[in-house]
Amino acid sequence: MMNIQTVTVAEIPEVLAFVLAARAELFPKLSATGMPADLAQFEATYLQGDGHFLVACDDDQIVAAIGYLPYDNRFSQLNYQGRKTVEVVRLFVRPAFRRFGLAGQLYRALEATARADGVDVVYLHTHPFLPGAIDFWGRQGFEIVDVEDDPVWRTTHMQRHL
Repeated sequence: MMNIQTVTVAEIPEVLAFVLAARAELFPKLSATGMPADLAQFEATYLQGDGHFLVACDDDQIVAAIGYLPYDNRFSQLNYQGRKTVEVVRLFVRPAFRRFGLAGQLYRALEATARADGVDVVYLHTHPFLPGAIDFWGRQGFEIVDVEDDPVWRTTHMQRHL
């Protein structure tokens, strides 16, 4: 069983290195655009703000990560007005640790935190080119609410009511 824990201030440099490396591997074109705001302001976003971030460690080495942020209403086709909604972000699992249920354990731990925080809806988006992602989120209880027409990304919006 992996040790799943909330990130501390001291762990931020290691977490950023892990997340940025995983992001560069999955989305090479995005990694060239610089550091995303949530990562650049990690402490304010995830430790002091309304976000939350978890890591899974094996022998004190980060092998997986997941977080959530307050949903920012940037997709006009989705309406979460009046419901406390968070967006799942930054789920990465090292390849050697995949297919053992670790992502599901991480998500369930994150969902427990969301429930304790009074969250009504957990939102995320993913893409068909990420192997198994849509099926994985379906197994976690998410439903597809929209698929964008864009031929490259085919962004798939999913939600789960808590």
